[in-house]
Amino acid sequence: MIPENPRILLTNDDGIRAHGLKSLEKIARELSDDIWIVAPHEEQSGAGRSLTLHDPLRVRQWDEKRFSVTGTPTDCVLMGVQDIIPDRQPDLVLSGVNRGQNIAEDVTFSGTVAGAMQGMQLGIPSVAMSQAYGFQVDSTIHWETAETYGAPILRRLFDLKWPDDVLINVNFPDCPPDAVSEIEVTRQGRRDQHILHAQKRTDPRGVDYYWLGFHGKLSNPPEGVDLKAIYDGKISVTPLHMDLTHGETLGNLKRMLGGVPPKS
Repeated sequence: MIPENPRILLTNDDGIRAHGLKSLEKIARELSDDIWIVAPHEEQSGAGRSLTLHDPLRVRQWDEKRFSVTGTPTDCVLMGVQDIIPDRQPDLVLSGVNRGQNIAEDVTFSGTVAGAMQGMQLGIPSVAMSQAYGFQVDSTIHWETAETYGAPILRRLFDLKWPDDVLINVNFPDCPPDAVSEIEVTRQGRRDQHILHAQKRTDPRGVDYYWLGFHGKLSNPPEGVDLKAIYDGKISVTPLHMDLTHGETLGNLKRMLGGVPPKS
């Protein structure tokens, strides 16, 4: 259970100046007036769970409760909880609102999900929020969709005591608020298309370089997964956790390899 007027830590992976962080703050202020922001100084999209281990972390204070860190979302949550926010730790960590969906295999390299995961690891209920875009012809980012539904969904989640090793991943569909059909609780999906690719380019000196990008190919996902929900204009809510162990294979390996090591 989240207390009334909770202390909320906001972070993201798009950086301290990102539009999505403004949307997240708007959502959070519908729930509390004790809002702290600790976000990367520059964009850290795709940073995943990375930590800054070989460079110093520098903190810039923008106002009383707004800070940026020269590091990753994981760094930001660590610094926010352990060093920046005084007296007591946050009651809730919100990460986002990401510029683009974090669904299917995206969650494994998402800095947005990583920020929430770090909050979870520190024992704080944590939610990642992302606004899908790019599925429509006009490429408008409907921030108003996340802003409309974000706080009501969080209020419902506040009544739920989810396990300590679970974070909640919320994705808003690429449509205006009045076009959202429903909220669907989903599983993490898996694409049947490889959309990440390296595009080869040449710089003015004639030297080749590569720029990672995404193909706009849609998958054909089954019902009940986050991909399908977003394709269908639904808000996707997915419980995620850090245990990547595959249960069926674990059992098979135990039967084949468990016990005394073979000598030949």
